[in-house]
Amino acid sequence: MICMKSWKFWLGVLISIVFLYFAFRGQHFEDVWAAIQNSKLIWLIPAVAVYFIGVWVRAWRWHYLLKPLKSISTRKMFPIVTIGYFGNNVYPARAGEVLRAVVLKRHEGIPISASLATIIVERIFDGVVMLTFVFFNLPELAKLTTDSGYVGDIQSLAFWGAIAFLGVLLIFLLAAMFPHITLAVTDKVLSWMPKKFAEKVRPLAMKFMQGLECLRSPKEAIMIFFTSAIIWLLETGKYWFIMLAFPFQVSFFALMLMNGIVNLATTIPSAPGYIGTFDGPGIALLQAYQVPGELATAYTLVLHAALWLPITLLGAYYFTREGLKWGKKYESEMVEES
Repeated sequence: MICMKSWKFWLGVLISIVFLYFAFRGQHFEDVWAAIQNSKLIWLIPAVAVYFIGVWVRAWRWHYLLKPLKSISTRKMFPIVTIGYFGNNVYPARAGEVLRAVVLKRHEGIPISASLATIIVERIFDGVVMLTFVFFNLPELAKLTTDSGYVGDIQSLAFWGAIAFLGVLLIFLLAAMFPHITLAVTDKVLSWMPKKFAEKVRPLAMKFMQGLECLRSPKEAIMIFFTSAIIWLLETGKYWFIMLAFPFQVSFFALMLMNGIVNLATTIPSAPGYIGTFDGPGIALLQAYQVPGELATAYTLVLHAALWLPITLLGAYYFTREGLKWGKKYESEMVEES
């Protein structure tokens, strides 16, 4: 699944290098290392614990999204979700999303295109929550600095991000509420395509529509948003616990803003594990809150490691237990659907 000959892989590496350059520019690494050594890493224990509660809630949310297709217990969903995290953390291009759809099909027989639809819905609601975090805290950030251009950049990111995520969410909601019209439009578009291509795509489109059934009720859409907010608040709790390991303090709302910004930034292509795209914006935001550069860097690096390592190890354990093989291109299994 990792193809070092792919231009996409190297583009991600290049983007990560650029982000890391700006993140570490002017930093004294001996001071960063000293800050890490002097931190109270015992706080990682509750930080990781609250994070895994959030992962369990994420598994429950996916169970809820899949309910119109098949009722699957959260207990069964949890290992598959961790495999998805593992895939996203070690493979490029968020390959973990396809990987968990493949594993779900193997266990429960749910078409990959249908489960991918629910995963896309997850990501859309995650984006909406992240933007809510950003919008909610923009006035506080605006009080901190007005001459660096940083606030304006965040405002622009939030504005265009909101248009993108809410626009896609509206399209999906309309597609879910009016499936017959959506399929008619799909057929119209496919009629312009080569016949063999259309014959393969239409069954996938119909199964994808099945994955959107969870959006047909406003009550269900609100429930998905609510659980998404709980997931990201729990993750912000991890940010807060790890902050207690370091000699600085910002508000929980500031950490909500940081969580929103760094996770929006990780949608940018990067090397596996969101190297650079996570660290650069996180360090810059803390510096906007007057946290010294070396301390902001030490905190962000420890936070990134704590977010990456435990879930990746657990996901790797379930990945291996499934008998899956490293390097295999599981995306190819999608062709078996038709």
